[in-house]
Amino acid sequence: MSRFTSMASNRRVFMMQVASAATAVMVASEASAQAMVDEKDPQAAGLGYHADASKIDKSKAPKFVAGSNCGNCALYQGKAGASGGCPLFAGKQVSAKAWCTAWAKKA
Repeated sequence: MSRFTSMASNRRVFMMQVASAATAVMVASEASAQAMVDEKDPQAAGLGYHADASKIDKSKAPKFVAGSNCGNCALYQGKAGASGGCPLFAGKQVSAKAWCTAWAKKA
């Protein structure tokens, strides 16, 4: 094997390792960006966040209006019927079926 063949082989291995590492970093950042808000999270609890608005006890959430949920909130940044972002929970996703006391009717 000549010196040039060995050098090309080492370069190829290096490029494959770089590509694999870049993919792993992207997958890890994507996974962390899509973490769902937990109802027990201090910020979520402070805002009265419920992952499923259909299960809200009106006596425990007097601000709740039937039919309101994250999917029809002005703050919701996701697609209808899916999970999406909310500026109140930066870096986390909320369900379109969720609700919190910051709910504001989408215009």
